[in-house]
Amino acid sequence: MTVQIHTLANGFRIVIETMPAFKSASIGIWVGVGGRHEALAENGVAHFLEHMAFKGTPRRSALQIAEEIEDVGGYINAYTSREMTAYYARCLSVDVPRALDVIADIVLNPVFSPEDIETERHVILQEIGQSNDTPDDIIFDWLHEASYPGQAFGRTILGPEERVAAFGRDDFLAFVARHYGPDRMILSAAGGVNAAEIIAQAEALFGGLKPVGQLTAEKAQFTAGERREEKDLEQAHFALNLEAPSYRDPGIWASQVWTTAMGGGMSSRLFQKIREERGLCYSIHAQPAAYEDTGHVTIYAGTSSAEIGELAELTVAELKRSAADMSEAEVARARAQLTAGLVMGLESASSRAERNARLLAIWGRVPDLDEAVGKIEAVTLVDVREQAALILTRPAALAVYGPVSRAPSVAAIMAGMKA
Repeated sequence: MTVQIHTLANGFRIVIETMPAFKSASIGIWVGVGGRHEALAENGVAHFLEHMAFKGTPRRSALQIAEEIEDVGGYINAYTSREMTAYYARCLSVDVPRALDVIADIVLNPVFSPEDIETERHVILQEIGQSNDTPDDIIFDWLHEASYPGQAFGRTILGPEERVAAFGRDDFLAFVARHYGPDRMILSAAGGVNAAEIIAQAEALFGGLKPVGQLTAEKAQFTAGERREEKDLEQAHFALNLEAPSYRDPGIWASQVWTTAMGGGMSSRLFQKIREERGLCYSIHAQPAAYEDTGHVTIYAGTSSAEIGELAELTVAELKRSAADMSEAEVARARAQLTAGLVMGLESASSRAERNARLLAIWGRVPDLDEAVGKIEAVTLVDVREQAALILTRPAALAVYGPVSRAPSVAAIMAGMKA
């Protein structure tokens, strides 16, 4: 397998990983704009725009977009994150030119008809309603807002209902004109692909676009915050954020090993202590997230109203204890979990295409898989304990939802971690 990187004269970047044994491929466009790049009045427009790309172009109706990919057994989709918007397809190798033509068409030529805007507005409002009715969805939006209050980075991807209800065609056209330039796009393909053919087609489709200039986002600042929502639910939902390294911080590797050891599986500390030994929840997990200038570790569990205080207390105790007595065996197991997860997760063309696009956006290159594995394997017990101690001195944010009158405050949690 080989990775090639090619840049067109206008800054449009192409990364291709050829996997000769594959008869299928994944191909897509990753645009370097997401929720954190929206002004307050635009909150939700990037996600709405992603939906509108599939509603039709001058060449294809919404149905034709879907049929052209699905007629050959392929799959097309998109997503919006805080830092990127992606449009991608999976298909057989022989259909890669077709998939790229469709993706280019929906990214570059959406019609934005008033009728389609109204239809999709209703769809997105339903999506927001569904999220609001799902406790273990909405709590993470609240937690993110509590962690980054008053910042573009802290706002929801979907946007508030009142904003979504007001967006019109001019809003989409203006957002595209500012952000959808070739110098903010990456074409990533992986699998059974012909690199020369993709580069030639990309030149024809994207080579005539004019750059829009690089984008500087408002710096994210993690802040201690709290969101409490009392509601008559069966469970009390508990979500805790701890400030952690960004993906540019060398401490990211030790942070990820620590997070995995604390809540990355059934053998993790939090699962064993809180679920297996005390039976306080069905599941508890810890998950890292890293961005350009910030990061966090999220711990989540659902429990009863009577036991949320005990669950929080035990969680804090285990976090604090780990900085002093995390064992070599725990670190070795976490390293193995991370390495295996990384390697096994890249045994598909779609995961390869996604990884390559993200790494090229972050580093301007695609580090070899062995480089990432080497970073994980180099993490020592001392590194993990030191990183744990550092994270526990930083701000935390809390979101609790349901019958949560007995839940501690974020101030009490931070005091407990530092005591």
